[in-house]
Amino acid sequence: MGRCTNPAPSLYLNPKPRRYHYSRLQDTLQFDSIRNYTRTRLISTLEDSLHITYIFFFDHHKINMSQQPISLPAKLINGGIAGIVGVTCVFPIDLAKTRLQNQRPGQQVYKSMVDCLVKTVRSEGYFGMYRGAAVNLTLVTPEKAIKLAANDFFRHHLSKDGKGLTVLREMLAGCGAGMCQVVITTPMEMLKIQLQDAGRIAAQRSPGVMSSVKLVVPNPILTRSYNVAALPRPASAMQIARELLHTQGIQGLYRGLGATIMRDVPFSVVYFPLFAHLNRLGKPSLDQPPPFYWAFLSGALAGSTAAVAVNPCDVVKTRLQSLSKAGGEETYTGVVDCIRKILQKEGPSAFLKGAGCRALVIAPLFGIAQVMYFLGVGEYILENSPLSLMST
Repeated sequence: MGRCTNPAPSLYLNPKPRRYHYSRLQDTLQFDSIRNYTRTRLISTLEDSLHITYIFFFDHHKINMSQQPISLPAKLINGGIAGIVGVTCVFPIDLAKTRLQNQRPGQQVYKSMVDCLVKTVRSEGYFGMYRGAAVNLTLVTPEKAIKLAANDFFRHHLSKDGKGLTVLREMLAGCGAGMCQVVITTPMEMLKIQLQDAGRIAAQRSPGVMSSVKLVVPNPILTRSYNVAALPRPASAMQIARELLHTQGIQGLYRGLGATIMRDVPFSVVYFPLFAHLNRLGKPSLDQPPPFYWAFLSGALAGSTAAVAVNPCDVVKTRLQSLSKAGGEETYTGVVDCIRKILQKEGPSAFLKGAGCRALVIAPLFGIAQVMYFLGVGEYILENSPLSLMST
């Protein structure tokens, strides 16, 4: 007989390796089973912990908020945090809005919001998009806090009879909030616009050249007299405020107050009632608040709608508060004169300049603000502050 050329594998000839491999495989499967079980239990425990934390912090906290009277310090904290977060996110769009609104026909430096931002980065650098942001970050806390807190204050006192607010009373509460906020808004906008519009004016005075130097507004109020061949130093918000107070007094900082009231009061009249009704649509039941994402969407939609509605007033305010003018740009003596000249030289469409940018700025700003109110961040900070813990 011939010799076998395909011998059986050694594994079948010797059963010991088979038992060894089977035992090793069994140990591996047992270890994987234990590991998967441990992982499953850990994930389940974390999910339970997060669920309990959410119920305790959000739901329990919202119930306590609804049972407590209005807390003004908490409302100030909520509005301040929302303002800082929102301004940091959308300030470049606000800069584009200001520059687009100040452009005149035949002297256009920027074609659109995107074109404005691209040219700003090329000529002034990335931080050029945040020119004037320091003013907003400093004053937006009291400005937004006063606006939101005043609205809650007026709504609280207008609904003392225990009944729901009518649309007229909601509009009155919003009107009161808008009147209160202009105390901070007017000087804040005055300083911010000078810094935001400096790049546009410098670029317009040297057409076709978007230089990389730091640009400023060459206005006697904003800068001292310099050598013509020398580049002026950038003017800061403090320098502008000091010069305005020195040359024009307190009314210099409150230039355009009437236009600011024309913008902010109608904005609040539209925004707050609209938000209240939109937010009410998201309630699962009468005694339960809507989810936080619904509060954000309601605030964003109401804010963008109100922003577009009052954009003509914002254009007038921006034109009046711009101290420095490029070549050929007219000056205005007041609100009526500004409206008349814009209609004559640019037409009604000029009042919609920057409307899209303004909607993009206001929508997330007020959406974030309403989420802060929904979560009760201010109340949580006050309850867990060192002074509160020491008092307990």
